[in-house]
Amino acid sequence: MVNNIKQLLVQAQAAHDAADWSLLIQYLQQLILAEDSTLLEIVNPEQLLELAISILERGDFQERWEIAKILTRLGNIAIPALIEILEDEEAEVELRWYAARTLGEFQHPDVMISLLNLLKISEDEELKVIAAAALGQMGTIAITKLAELLTQQNTRLLAVRSLSYIHSRETITPLLSVIQDSQAVVRATALEALSSFDDERVPPVLLNALDDVAATVRRTAVLGLGFRPELCTELDLVTKLQPKLYDLNLEVCCAAAITLSRIGSDEATKHLFEVLISPHTPQPLQLESIRALIWVETLSGLEYLQKALDRSTSETVWQEIVTVLGRVQKPQLSVPATEILIDVLRSQHPAAKITTIKSAIASSLGQLGNTQAIKPLILLLADADQVVRLHAIAALKKLDRDVAYQQLQELASNTTISLDLQQGIAIALAEW
Repeated sequence: MVNNIKQLLVQAQAAHDAADWSLLIQYLQQLILAEDSTLLEIVNPEQLLELAISILERGDFQERWEIAKILTRLGNIAIPALIEILEDEEAEVELRWYAARTLGEFQHPDVMISLLNLLKISEDEELKVIAAAALGQMGTIAITKLAELLTQQNTRLLAVRSLSYIHSRETITPLLSVIQDSQAVVRATALEALSSFDDERVPPVLLNALDDVAATVRRTAVLGLGFRPELCTELDLVTKLQPKLYDLNLEVCCAAAITLSRIGSDEATKHLFEVLISPHTPQPLQLESIRALIWVETLSGLEYLQKALDRSTSETVWQEIVTVLGRVQKPQLSVPATEILIDVLRSQHPAAKITTIKSAIASSLGQLGNTQAIKPLILLLADADQVVRLHAIAALKKLDRDVAYQQLQELASNTTISLDLQQGIAIALAEW
């Protein structure tokens, strides 16, 4: 064993001297990451640290990524060298970035002090962001110090971001202290972090933020309330969120659609439908409303989508509806969704004359997997467009293959069907 380790050290030093960082990483991994704990008793850790730091300083992006894992395994002996790199203003930013990221793995006071100082004095925003993330990795040990930084205008945002990375209830109080901050980005960041906690202090704050002057804050509050559907009745959430479907900011409107889908009540779906069919609704919100009506996973949601198919004249809306119907997950909704799609084909709905929509219907029927779709899909094999026929064949193969094959054979022997359908069936059988 000793001889093997000595040989690895010789090979590692040779790889270092040749600047073969990839090979050096392999040797260091064998020396440091091996399960045999006696290795570090034989090898001088300082020697390994020197070799590892050389890769961090001179390696490429991937090599630095790999060596960072090794540095954390070396333990606290790596901290001084990493802090030296972090605090070296002459060093390249990427190198300091890796030093900060690696330091975040250590629960050590010296690391926290160095990262906090960087937040205070550095002018490089990218570096400050990674330092904030690194502090967040340190967990509760950093909360008190970060709370102190909330009192300073120039470090408040980064402190809030750091606190948001620490998933501990101890961060709730300091985060609540900045929800009325003059900077919208601070308010939004704090609200987003608070939204992840099941705490009685949070919902009132989110409700108040629904009328914030900044759209980013309103959007964050709307999405945050979506994580508390159990409070729908108590807080009358649908009534409070419905106006946000008509917010002056489109992103807030779309967020309201998402949140209402998470609440999922009949009243919520009714409001989503009203927005969907309104002639004044921007298309992005229409599409978000369609997806929301699927996400509620109720029969009423499907019924509203069917009504929207009949009322709308937009090809984009038709396309989105037939596409999302294929994503129904609840088994009890699979049959109604299938019937809606089949009805579009049978009723000669204007959407059924558009190639892309017919192809989407075929794909959705295949995803839903109901055998009642076999015959309508077979009829699509007579379509004039090859793309539609290919989608129909692919969908048939996703259904009960034996039943589909049997029906194809039966129709193939039927002399009364059209020549186009005969040819389509023959191609499908040949590809089966």
